[in-house]
Amino acid sequence: NLKKITAAAFPKRMLHTFLLTVIAYALYAFVTIKYSPKPDWISGLLFLQFFIIFIFSILIGHVSLLYIEQRKKEQEIEQLKVENLQSRYDALTNQIHPHFFFNSLNGLTSLIRKKNEEKTLDYVDKMSDVFRYILQSEKKGLVTLEEELEFIQALRYMMEVRFANKLEFIINVNKSVQNYKIPVLSLLPLIDNVVVHNTIDSDHKMKVTISVNDRQELKVCCPVAPKLIPPDTNGTGLRNLDNRFALLVNKHIRVENVNAVFCVYLPLKKD
Repeated sequence: NLKKITAAAFPKRMLHTFLLTVIAYALYAFVTIKYSPKPDWISGLLFLQFFIIFIFSILIGHVSLLYIEQRKKEQEIEQLKVENLQSRYDALTNQIHPHFFFNSLNGLTSLIRKKNEEKTLDYVDKMSDVFRYILQSEKKGLVTLEEELEFIQALRYMMEVRFANKLEFIINVNKSVQNYKIPVLSLLPLIDNVVVHNTIDSDHKMKVTISVNDRQELKVCCPVAPKLIPPDTNGTGLRNLDNRFALLVNKHIRVENVNAVFCVYLPLKKD
């Protein structure tokens, strides 16, 4: 507690100030009295000056101590905030991995059963790129949009193979905005939501479009084709994504569901 620290330090500070004032002022008084033409009244004036300077010194010392302790407390609070934000961010990103790994292995198992060696090898190659990016994301907060889109290109291959080309990605992002920043793995939960919540088959082909609008937001849209049996989910994917944007970009994502088209808008951060 700042008040307790200051109260405990005040007597020590007062004694230290008193001793320094006495020593310094004793030298000044000795010289003044010795060489003063009127030593009879000058000593009384020096005595008054001593107490004025002493009180003034105590006040300055006390204010300085308060300022130092306050700055120290503010630095400690700021450090705790940073550590808390990092802990929250790590917790949010760690929730992404298990679900995605499970689905990826399911896709690989399906290819192995079909005995399509060429596609299986390509799938494993792309999956290694995807997993590498995910594992490296532990050390990253924000990445460029270009990096995130390169990750999506690898993920796109895996998804199109897994769903036998019934899931298609249309990416239309100008090079001029690809140096903007975005929280790492922002697109993964959105793609995962498309798969989890929608029917994807020959009668319901899915197109995911990724573009940047005039508000410098990354726009991710897909048609709505609800499954006959709704998935057992609690909406944590979008909620976690929104929390990550609030922590790293200081902005919230936007969600729209209009005319059977579901869109999520991710704010981009300029350098």
